[in-house]
Amino acid sequence: MKLKLLILILLFSYQFQAQTKVWFDTDIMIGMPDKEAREVDDGITLIMALKQPQIEIVGISNITYVDYGFGVIQKILNWHNKGKAIPVYKGSAFANDLGTENEGTKALYAALKKEKLTILALGPMTNIATLVKNHPDIIPQIERVVICAARTPDLPFNPGNGKLNVFDYNYEFDEASMDVLLNSPIPLEFAGYEPSSYTHIGNIDLASLDTDNEADKWLFDIVQPWMELNEKYFGVRGFIPFDCSTLGLVTHPEYFTYYENIPIKVTFKKNDALGIQPDKPFKNFLEVSYEFKTKKKVKYARRALQGFEEKIVETLSAKN
Repeated sequence: MKLKLLILILLFSYQFQAQTKVWFDTDIMIGMPDKEAREVDDGITLIMALKQPQIEIVGISNITYVDYGFGVIQKILNWHNKGKAIPVYKGSAFANDLGTENEGTKALYAALKKEKLTILALGPMTNIATLVKNHPDIIPQIERVVICAARTPDLPFNPGNGKLNVFDYNYEFDEASMDVLLNSPIPLEFAGYEPSSYTHIGNIDLASLDTDNEADKWLFDIVQPWMELNEKYFGVRGFIPFDCSTLGLVTHPEYFTYYENIPIKVTFKKNDALGIQPDKPFKNFLEVSYEFKTKKKVKYARRALQGFEEKIVETLSAKN
């Protein structure tokens, strides 16, 4: 009996010690009032992250719409964070001020001075690149940056019925900041549209939520306009939870296939998303290929395997 107890204690101790320390940087917009519904995947990813014993979120910074984002992050934390308090900081308000310090960059620098961290970057790279540009001394403390962006050559981002291509928002919104990371020695991992396109959340998936619970009812209600918007533009009622794949590289890496040490570079070519970018006939693309001769090599998730979508749904409906 004593031996079994000792084994359980050791296993628990190992699990606690093996937690990945994560800084969560997000352009969360879930539920933000606007002419049309805003994307919900950052919010769903934060809820999912808070329920993962494999990670410890040591801090959260946001980017774009920072006042709204700050409030909704606090709301989600109040519902789903059952551990110690997680500090939240406002970052770059418009993702166009590379090099300008803000609450988020200052707090991330202080956190990295204490310990090494994995940075989960779910929006434009402004906050992270500002830190790296202004404080290159902190680079050895960054274990890796896991990013929702990039593609293989000539891969169109066309969710749903494929009639409307979308663009690589997190890259194109602040290309200069991505360049800072590409020119740094920091290990980079990418999981964007390509692996995420193998996942889809629809009405049946959300039926597992407990709408008698305040948090679950809020999520169910707030997701409906986004699902309707996706049906309008892409012909499918539901959505791809992009940022969940980015989180999955940290929490469930076994659910993905990868290109390891693949060269990455910026290419300039004809715009494949003219339907929503009519004034940009040509543009930059962030692409990976073993045919590229660039020095910077990254880890690139190419596919989410069967079971990861179910893992997302199970996590959302699970009680803390």
